[in-house]
Amino acid sequence: MYDVIALGELLIDFTANGETVFTANPGGAPCNVLAILAKLGRSASFVGKVGDDMFGRMLAGALEQAGIGRDGLLLDPDAHTTLAFVQNSPDGDRSFSFYRDPGADELLRPEELPGEALAAARIFHFGSLSLTREPARSATQTAVRLARAGGALVSFDPNLRASLWKSLEEAREQMLWGCSVCQVMKVAEEELAFLTGCQDMETGAAALRRTYPNIRLLAVTCGSAGSTIYWDGPAVSRPAFRQVHAVDTTGAGDTFWGCCLHALLDRGPEELDQERLGEMLTFANAAAGLITTKKGALLSMPEPEEIRRLAGQAKGG
Repeated sequence: MYDVIALGELLIDFTANGETVFTANPGGAPCNVLAILAKLGRSASFVGKVGDDMFGRMLAGALEQAGIGRDGLLLDPDAHTTLAFVQNSPDGDRSFSFYRDPGADELLRPEELPGEALAAARIFHFGSLSLTREPARSATQTAVRLARAGGALVSFDPNLRASLWKSLEEAREQMLWGCSVCQVMKVAEEELAFLTGCQDMETGAAALRRTYPNIRLLAVTCGSAGSTIYWDGPAVSRPAFRQVHAVDTTGAGDTFWGCCLHALLDRGPEELDQERLGEMLTFANAAAGLITTKKGALLSMPEPEEIRRLAGQAKGG
């Protein structure tokens, strides 16, 4: 049994290093989540597909280096590994250009899923990029059914990348399907507005949870403004840890959410109170701040002691 299994994209982030040089960093949102969980001592495994090429083999090695199980990783000899070129602005924020038409991650088929492992996972996590086209969409839907049947807590991150969808209408439809099947969810503030049509975060969160009462816990990230948890009690917010030397925000949201899942492995949504949620957010915000001081994400996760030290500053300890 794994603590957390994630399904989706595993790719190479080519991060700008100067005007004409790009550095190849292993990435992909679901695997970034698993990487911080592995750092925190959780057993984590990935399900997905890469090309049987130079980049795919590099990524397989990166999973091993990060301590992520690769039982569910497949290498496709007939498709290329997806690539993403990342351009950073002076404040560390980024824009993406994807080479994925199709990428190997889109070609995962339902019959290729590790059914027994999915049924035994404590948490199953997925994002929206595996929903962009078939057969990966059907594979994702099947994986959710298997994990739910086994009693897993289902986690979802919409993670909107508009250029990868045929239309924004299709993107919204598939993301709302994800909302309908999860119990815990992480969403960026602008993605919440996209899903609900509400520009006010509190109104949007209330509308989403009213429409999908299955969402027991909704975490909304607001970049340098921090994060907020919406649940059955009063909303809980904590400020971000603003890093003076932030160089790359890639993976910050994934790092944040991995830390939240780490806390949820100890106590499920029904066992959390305002104090514990506040502690969870402080720790997760600290980890997200630290990852922005490095290039890349999957192999750049902060050490647990670094996170605790920074989180302790918020409490004066």
